[in-house]
Amino acid sequence: MALAPITLQEPFRAVFYAPFYAALARGDYAAEGVQVTLRTGTIPANAKDAVLAGLADLAWGGPMRILLAHEADPASPLRNFGAVVMRDPFFLLGRMPRPGFSLRDLAGLRLGTVAEVPTPWWTLQQDIREAGLDPITLTRTTGQGMAANLAALREGRLDVVQLFEPFVTEAEESDAGHIWHSAASRGPTGYTTFTSSTERMATRRAEFQAMLRGLARTLAWVGASPAEALAETIAPYFPDLAPARLIRCLDRYKSIGLWTPDPFYPEEAFTRLEHAMFTAGAITRKPGFAATADNGIVSEALR
Repeated sequence: MALAPITLQEPFRAVFYAPFYAALARGDYAAEGVQVTLRTGTIPANAKDAVLAGLADLAWGGPMRILLAHEADPASPLRNFGAVVMRDPFFLLGRMPRPGFSLRDLAGLRLGTVAEVPTPWWTLQQDIREAGLDPITLTRTTGQGMAANLAALREGRLDVVQLFEPFVTEAEESDAGHIWHSAASRGPTGYTTFTSSTERMATRRAEFQAMLRGLARTLAWVGASPAEALAETIAPYFPDLAPARLIRCLDRYKSIGLWTPDPFYPEEAFTRLEHAMFTAGAITRKPGFAATADNGIVSEALR
């Protein structure tokens, strides 16, 4: 049976999405018989809307978007499947090295948190609570993006900032900052999966299963390959990022186990995200894994 072409929506361009770009660059979807066209994006929240509007068959992005959709409408047709990023890609950096840093040490420090997307702060808040500190008591700058926060760290206007790559590597290369804490250390956290509607998952099931087999091939290759090979593969998607810097970014992400070995979505990762959003007040109820995610399609694809 011939498979229909698929349009895949990108939320925004980011290094931590590397396996999604590698799957396209390596032709791993095509090898499974499905033609996938990438629809580029710049606003993360719009990715799911492209699916709902019929502009894309599926998107990748944060499961938190689907939790928010189910908060607004318990009958939302949006579902997650096909895990890729199941650890947190963000770090806390300070101006000088600080061995032995713990989250309790944030008390009394000027903290700049990510403004571009909400998940990093929601999840960090829960980590801070578990460390025995009330995040409400922190001195926090909230309205600046990561580039502005890095500049503020460099100039001494902030003590610690929340960044992802390539800002982390940029800070290290310029001696503007040093890693104090990796958010990935909390363990599995639902960060990036495919998203589609229940209708599309029914009508495009064969195509999505083929993509999942291709993605499984990609993830196995990513896990077995050095950062240099991954950087060379995805470099066309990051023309403004120096090759050496891209390698360092990817090597760091490989070292913290950012990407899953296969596309199966761990329920533990979902539960940690859902609980962090609930305690942060982003959602007022917990819809649960079964209502928002579908591992059945992954099991069927990979059996």
